[in-house]
Amino acid sequence: MSVTTRPDLVSLPGYTPGRSIPGAIKLASNEVPGGPLPSVLSAIADAAASANRYPDTGAWALVNRLSEKLGVPTERIAIGCGSVSLCQQLAQSLCEPGDEVLFAWRSFEAYPITTQVANARVVTVPLDATHTHDLDALLAAVTPRTKVLYVCNPNNPTGTAVRREALREFLSKVPPHVLVVLDEAYFEFVTDPEVPDGLEFAREVDNVAVLRTFSKAYGLAGLRVGYAVAPEHVVEALRKVFTPFSVNAVAQAAALASLDAESELLARCTEITAERDRVRAALLEMGYEIPETQANFVWFPLGERTTEFSEFMLDRKLVVRPFAGEGARVTIGTPSENDTFLDAARAFRDA
Repeated sequence: MSVTTRPDLVSLPGYTPGRSIPGAIKLASNEVPGGPLPSVLSAIADAAASANRYPDTGAWALVNRLSEKLGVPTERIAIGCGSVSLCQQLAQSLCEPGDEVLFAWRSFEAYPITTQVANARVVTVPLDATHTHDLDALLAAVTPRTKVLYVCNPNNPTGTAVRREALREFLSKVPPHVLVVLDEAYFEFVTDPEVPDGLEFAREVDNVAVLRTFSKAYGLAGLRVGYAVAPEHVVEALRKVFTPFSVNAVAQAAALASLDAESELLARCTEITAERDRVRAALLEMGYEIPETQANFVWFPLGERTTEFSEFMLDRKLVVRPFAGEGARVTIGTPSENDTFLDAARAFRDA
């Protein structure tokens, strides 16, 4: 008898990264346009010199530094190979076969993948008419088998965000057997004070976890390091299913150096959010429907015209992220890149 693989993997959706095309402006992957700061590059070079040595598999220097920064005990912090890895670890450590992972759709496309890999069941509810999480629908979809409930805030790919009081009321109604995961990969780009810091709730509520990443605002997408703040017993379980040494020494050193340079890096975020607001205002003036965004991208709910829009942009050496039949996500780049994109968006409107 020949070796067989899991039959359910036939239906497993593949993760689709943003395309890179030589000579084109890439606005498809929510990367920040600036590279690592000189101090971070120096830390990367120093760490690379010791690449013959295994990294600290617990990333304890980073855990301790985050504990000081966030004001939470080290026992409540888990490091992962990007927040995507932590999503998979959550499903593996909390779900038995047949248990459910619940989230809005469309949201982060890794959620259904990491859920199915862990033999759990995907349950989704649609976003509301404003492309925001429908919290009432999420509550109605909770069952005794629901183990994890994601709220991506701001939401990827729409950029919309749930406000503090709505989230507070929602969390008060979620049954205690469900871990609510506030995925805050784009937290540093939030400018509305009514969009909460999820740690407010993680400190108060026993069944709340927060995911963050160094890939976006800190400009370390190529090094893959993220972290979770969660109840102590959940962190203990996350560490048990963690792939040893998967957060490499260079990534750990870069994350620590980035925290040292945090004020300078977050100043870049201020520049990006100003560009985000400028781009959205220009698109609204052109007549596009662009939801309010608190991330470093804008969402075009183009439906059946999505593929046409993406191909139109490709013809002009602009790479955006299409979700066929639904919409396109466009990352905020440099001012000149954004101007080039706006010219193309205007041409598409007039075509």
